[in-house]
Amino acid sequence: MKQLQYIILFFSIIIATVFSCSPVQNVQQVYIKPAPASFDGNTDTISSASLNWKQFFTDKYLLALIDTTLANNWELQIALQRLKQAQSDVLFAKGAMLPSVNGGAAASINKFGVYTMDGAGNKGTEIYNGKEIPKVLPDYFVGLQTAWEADIWGKLNNQKKAAAARLLSTEEGKNLVITSLVSEVATYYYQLNGLDQTLKIIDTTIGLQENALEIVKVQKEAAAANELAVKQFEAQLLNLRSQRLAVLQQIAETENNINYLAGRYPQPIQRDTSFFANNIPSQVKLGIPAALLQNRPDIRQAEFDLAAAKADVQSARAAFYPSLNIGGTLGFQAFKTGLLFRTPESVAYSLLGSLSAPLINRSAIKAQFNRANAVQLEALYNYQKTVVNGYIEVYNEMLKIKNLQQVMEVKTNEVNVLTQSVETSEVLFRTGRATYLEVLIAQQNAVQAKLELAETKTNQFLSTVNIYKALGGGWR
Repeated sequence: MKQLQYIILFFSIIIATVFSCSPVQNVQQVYIKPAPASFDGNTDTISSASLNWKQFFTDKYLLALIDTTLANNWELQIALQRLKQAQSDVLFAKGAMLPSVNGGAAASINKFGVYTMDGAGNKGTEIYNGKEIPKVLPDYFVGLQTAWEADIWGKLNNQKKAAAARLLSTEEGKNLVITSLVSEVATYYYQLNGLDQTLKIIDTTIGLQENALEIVKVQKEAAAANELAVKQFEAQLLNLRSQRLAVLQQIAETENNINYLAGRYPQPIQRDTSFFANNIPSQVKLGIPAALLQNRPDIRQAEFDLAAAKADVQSARAAFYPSLNIGGTLGFQAFKTGLLFRTPESVAYSLLGSLSAPLINRSAIKAQFNRANAVQLEALYNYQKTVVNGYIEVYNEMLKIKNLQQVMEVKTNEVNVLTQSVETSEVLFRTGRATYLEVLIAQQNAVQAKLELAETKTNQFLSTVNIYKALGGGWR
């Protein structure tokens, strides 16, 4: 009867323990806004992001630079090491769900006091072949030890899910580094081509200005011009030479930006200096906004971070419930090494199951649960922010490409008009019907318009790179 009472009491304690371990309330739910159906009415169904960067870019020098960068860049190497760390975390989480089995050996020596239960009980007790238990008792053990936490509430399983989600997040982080590197190298390369075009314009203008200066000098000798005109033409020539030096400095810095990304010391960057004259920006297909969720590494990374945070919340919730731990040993144990491996006499084993649950002072567990909730909300907001940011980036670059095309047409007409005005002003100047100031102003306006046209074309190529990245291209 007493034994039945003890059993009832034992199970009553377990039931009370389980019901007293109820966690705090669930995390607040936040509505995720759906993305628009299209980019401002765009009807493309296929996105250029699906193209490999080797298909999207066609310049052989640029492709070689990207290849070198992806092989040698330090940020990418760091990202790969982070990926290995995340893989180890997954293996660790998987291992925590399985029983641990350790082999070991132990030796100890005990001497019990005479006026103790052990000392009094051992006195006169036979241990082996009529011999009494010695006062100083050695103890040797060789065998296996095991421990296992039964994952009743899914705490360990959710920890494994969180680690797996973070592994996928790290993978997307690596892809984000790749697409950023591809974009940066292409951006610097096109800037370099734009600077080459700027240098050509300046060099051509310097040649024309040198001829104009010689003509003014001749006109001065013939009393058709004065010293002021000569100095004005000479000053403009010096200004152009100064601009040339500044462009050369920009070219060197841009080349070294590429060299840094490629993990190498300064060296010339091979390129086609006639690139702008022979090429136009690639046409980009936008696809549908929903494709960003699959194509953009930063959105996918935020999605996996959110999944990891959700699993962490479930794991933190399970900490409120009782945990069941099972442990045991199996091996050989004896007081003499010579008797250690005698069977079955020296075979020893033990098995222990324990159920424990937090009852008092659960503030640490509550704090961990509240923190996991806050992290989940943060991940949720970050995911929403990343999705909206991705859409806006594509939308802005789409508008920029349209506007740059219009600017390109206007600037081309402006350059044609100003080039004609320079020719006209030079003819009028030679015949005395225009002043040297009118010639200088016409030349300055023409040079400025040509430089702006080159900058506009550069921006067209840069916008193409930016929208390719914004769509999620470059990492495949």
